[in-house]
Amino acid sequence: MFVRSILALSLSCIFTGTAFAAPTTAEQPLSPQKVTSATVEDPIDPLAVESSAASTVNSAAASEAQISQQELNDLNQAADTLQNLEKTEDKTADIASAPSTTEAPATTETKTTPSSSNANAAKASWTLDGLNNAEWYENIGKGQFPVYARAHVMLNNSHASPGAIDGTSGMNTLKAISSFQQMNGLKPTGELTKETWDALVAKQGGKPAFVEYTITDADLKGPYADSIPRDYALQAKMKGLYYTRTTEMLGEKFHMDEDFLKKLNPKATFKKAGEKIIVTNIRNELPENIHLIVAHKGAKQLYLFNSQNQMVGSFPATIGSSDTPSPTGTYKVTGVAPNPWYSYSPSNFVQGNNRKPLSLPPGPNGPVGNIWIGLSKKSFGIHGTPNPSAISKTASHGCIRLTNWDANDLGKKVKSGVTVKFLE
Repeated sequence: MFVRSILALSLSCIFTGTAFAAPTTAEQPLSPQKVTSATVEDPIDPLAVESSAASTVNSAAASEAQISQQELNDLNQAADTLQNLEKTEDKTADIASAPSTTEAPATTETKTTPSSSNANAAKASWTLDGLNNAEWYENIGKGQFPVYARAHVMLNNSHASPGAIDGTSGMNTLKAISSFQQMNGLKPTGELTKETWDALVAKQGGKPAFVEYTITDADLKGPYADSIPRDYALQAKMKGLYYTRTTEMLGEKFHMDEDFLKKLNPKATFKKAGEKIIVTNIRNELPENIHLIVAHKGAKQLYLFNSQNQMVGSFPATIGSSDTPSPTGTYKVTGVAPNPWYSYSPSNFVQGNNRKPLSLPPGPNGPVGNIWIGLSKKSFGIHGTPNPSAISKTASHGCIRLTNWDANDLGKKVKSGVTVKFLE
């Protein structure tokens, strides 16, 4: 199994002020200052959580819950697959580039055979028709290609989230493929085989993976913030921790990496109502009947199971770090707070020179994104992030961090009392 976390600290799920400065998408190193003289406070005001939570979860919720043998078998199978993938994945693989603005894009898909170069396939196919007609071929290799872009959308629509859609290979892609294979009765290898591709296409049901979208006046209106300061005291004075630009908002709306959105639309200004752009054709809902959530620390993945012990969804996730590990054991969901106010308390950690409690306004660029799913373990939860493209690639402060869209999808379907199991 995966390497186990070192030691669970009491001050988990803390958010350092060195992160979340727009417009960068890179998450910053963890450097919390622990304060031990005061009681740890929840980062979200309990009054903001759905009122149904109080009546459905009691003091026994934090006790160990049972996980069925079938769930454990499924999870171990996925974990073994991901462990092997982690050993074999080439972390230094080159990422191919989308065509530059000086290249004339192809108007139709160039059929690629095993003898064709991946570079030529990439340059010939970054168009609406090319993306929607991209087909599987032998020895795709590692990089950024239309076949991966189409696969990302189909995986997303089959509830095997690849995180921020960017058309590249990598661990989030391999994990999504592995989860899709396991959910659909295929051998979970993480490899995009012909059998897997055909199953994805069948699931997509003839719907295009990419569509043309017209930018609206509402898209441009926002609201938007000029920037998001690092200092929580300055954030607390803002009306909202909004998006800072149209491309950031559209990227999250369509589950796309912001740079990839720009690459697909090199001539777009993203500043004109009526401007047409290429975006993904993605779903925004999860299956019903989610009864178990498994946070797998080693795999950096969140798995969803229904009451029939079937895996029905997965998300790449950032789950703690060696310095601030997430908890161990079994807990319960206590409620969901959409667009929460974030309660900064110096009893949790000290951010900058802020020695007094602060209330940070809601917004997708807030410390917990735009949703909080509380757990019966005090100060821990599942939440969004201002940095979706960094999910599962960096560390968190103990909580389970998802992209805003994955967290929102989960928040719409998860119920108070649902079991959350942390595994190493």
